[in-house]
Amino acid sequence: METWMPPESGPFVGRAEEVEELASLLGERRFVTLVGTGGIGKSRLASRVAEGCGPEAFAGVHWAPLWSLANDSLLVPLVADACGLSDHSPGEPVDTLAEWIGVRRVLLVLDSCEHLVTACAALASDLLARCPRLVVLATSREPLGTDAEFLFPVGPLPVDSEAMELFAERAGAVGVRWTRPEDFVAAAEVCHRLEGVPLALELAAAQLRERPLSAMARLLRSRLSLAEAPGSRIQPSRHRALRTTIGWSHELCEPHERLLWARLSVFRSAVTVDDAVRVCRGGPLTEAAVERALEGLVRKSVVTLRGGRLHLFDSVREYGALWLAELGETRTTADRHARYFHEVALAAEDSWWGPGQVASSARLTACHGDLCAALEHLLATDPASAAELAGALGFFWACSGHLREAAHYLEECARSVSGPGAVVGKLAWGLGVVRCLRGEYDTAAELADRAEECAVRVRDATLLADVGYLRGLVMLLRGDPPGALAVAERALTDGGAAMPAVVRCRLVRVFALTASGLLEEARAGAEELRLDSASAGEQWTRSYAEYQLAVMALRERRPADAAGHARAMLRGKRLIGDVFGLGLGLDLLAVALSALARSEEAASAYGTGQVFWQMVGHPQRGTPELQPLRRSAELAARKRIGDSAYDHAYRLATLTDPFAALRTILAE
Repeated sequence: METWMPPESGPFVGRAEEVEELASLLGERRFVTLVGTGGIGKSRLASRVAEGCGPEAFAGVHWAPLWSLANDSLLVPLVADACGLSDHSPGEPVDTLAEWIGVRRVLLVLDSCEHLVTACAALASDLLARCPRLVVLATSREPLGTDAEFLFPVGPLPVDSEAMELFAERAGAVGVRWTRPEDFVAAAEVCHRLEGVPLALELAAAQLRERPLSAMARLLRSRLSLAEAPGSRIQPSRHRALRTTIGWSHELCEPHERLLWARLSVFRSAVTVDDAVRVCRGGPLTEAAVERALEGLVRKSVVTLRGGRLHLFDSVREYGALWLAELGETRTTADRHARYFHEVALAAEDSWWGPGQVASSARLTACHGDLCAALEHLLATDPASAAELAGALGFFWACSGHLREAAHYLEECARSVSGPGAVVGKLAWGLGVVRCLRGEYDTAAELADRAEECAVRVRDATLLADVGYLRGLVMLLRGDPPGALAVAERALTDGGAAMPAVVRCRLVRVFALTASGLLEEARAGAEELRLDSASAGEQWTRSYAEYQLAVMALRERRPADAAGHARAMLRGKRLIGDVFGLGLGLDLLAVALSALARSEEAASAYGTGQVFWQMVGHPQRGTPELQPLRRSAELAARKRIGDSAYDHAYRLATLTDPFAALRTILAE
C-alpha cells in the first residue's frame, strides 16, 4: 500500500460510529464530502477513516492539504504531489494525474476545499470520470455542489458523552482533573455551552491552567447568553461557540503572544521555531520575546509543536490573520515572510555544490508552501525579487520533480520582468531545463538561445556555462553526442563560471564521451568528477557520475562493477528526492543483474523502476543508447527463467511500495 501524509492533529476521541459508517460508505460511494463548520473535526475524522483503510480496501491512500493554496492555479500540481506523481510530462497536468491513478483503487482525500470549491468540484468530477476505481473524500465547510457528491454532515460531539471525554482528556494533559460533584457539573455546562465543538473544547481545556473550571462555566454562561439575545447577528451557534473560545484564548494571551499569534498566520507550511523567530520578530517582539511568546502559545494550545515544527488549526490561523489586519501589519508581515524565504532559497542555491546540498534540498521541500506564498506575494509587490527567487528555485524544483510549479512561476516572472539582464536570462535557462526534462526539446533550445543572448550582453560567465549545459542536455536526449561534446568543451574552455555550472558541463561532457564510445576519456572524466563531488560532499553530480561509470562497466562486460555503481547512484538520488534519477538507476541496475544471471532480481528492479517512471509521468527515458541495453537485458532475463516467472516478479514489484522496494534493493 502506498504511503500518505495525515494531517497533524491531537489524539482522536470519540466518533467511533461515524468512523465505521464513513468507512462503510467509502465502499459504496465514490465521492463523499464531510461538511461542517470550522473546528468541528472534519479533518480528524477523515484522517481516522483514511488511516484505517488497509491494502485490502485501497491500493493507495493520498492526502492533499489544500489550506496552503491561496488560489487554484497550483491545485492540480499539489494533488499530483500528494499522489506521488513527479510530473515530467508535457501534457495537461490533470491528464497526467488521471493516467497515473488509472484503474487502481485509490482513495484521494481533498482536505479544506472551502476556499476552492469550484476548482475542487471540477477536478474531482474530471478524475472520477476518468478513473473508474477512484474514491474521493473531501472536507469542506460547504458542499462542492456536484451531482455525484454524497454529503456527510459532521456535527459536534455528543455533549454528555464524547464531548466530556475529550474535555477531560485535554484537561488531564494540562494537569487538571476533577473529582468533586460540582466540578463535574461545571465541566458538563462547559461542554453544553460549547455545544461539543472539538476545537472549542481543546482551547477551553488549555485555558484551565489560567482560569478555574467554575469561572469558565460562569463566563461562558454570560458571554453566550449575551450573543443569543434578540437581534444578535452572531450565527450559527456552533460558530459562535468556537469564536467565543478562540476569543477567550486570545484574551488570555499576553500582548506579545497575541502579536506573535497574528504574525504566525502568514505561514503556509509547518515551520521551524527558527523560521517563526526570523519572520515574526520586530518591534516589541525581540528574538527572546518571540521564543517566550511561542512557549505561551504552545502551553495554551493555540500552537502545537510536533517534530520540531509548528502547526496552527485553520480556524486559529484565520483568527490570527483577522487580528493581523486589525493591527495593520498584513503587508509588512508578508514582506518579511517573503524576504526571509527569498534568503532561504538563495542560501540553498549557494550550498548546491557542497555538503549542504542534501540538507538544503530537504529544507526547500519542507517549506514548499511558504516558497510558493513568497513568490505569489513578490509577484504582486516586487516582480524583480520574485524573478530572482524563481531563478534560485528553478533548478532545484527541476531536480526534485516540481516541474509544474517551476514552469508556472518561471513563466509568471518572465512576463513580469523585462530586459536582457542576468535574472531574465536565468529565468529562461531554468525554464529551458524544465522544458527539456518534459521532452519539449525545440522549446528548450529556443530558451537556451534567449538565455545566451542575455548572458552575452551582461557578460555572465556562469550563465553562459549553464547555457552550454542546457544545449548539451538537449543534444544528448536527441541522440547527438558529438554536438553535446563540442558544446560542453567550448563552455569549459571559456572559464570564469561558478562551480555548479562548471560541473554540470563536465557531466554533459562525460555523457557525450560515453555515448560516442570514447570510454577511456569518459572513465577518466567520470572518476575525476566522482572524486571532486565526494570531496565536496555533493550528491547530485556524484550520482550521475556513478551512472556513467555503470554504463561503461556494462559496455566492458563488468556487470558486478556496474551493479555497484548503479546502487551508489540510487543512494545519492534517494537522498535528494530525484525520482527521475531513481528510474534511470533502477533500469541500469536491472541490466547489470540480468548480466549477472540474477534474472528474477532484474525483473523486480525493472518493476520497481517502472513505478518510478509512472511517477514521472513518462515512459522509460534517458539518453538513446540506454534503450538497447534495456531491451537486450530483459530478453536475456526472460529467456533464462521464462516469461511466466519474469512477469510474476515484475508484477509483484509494481504492486509494492516503490520506496520500500528500493530500501530492500539498497540493503544488499
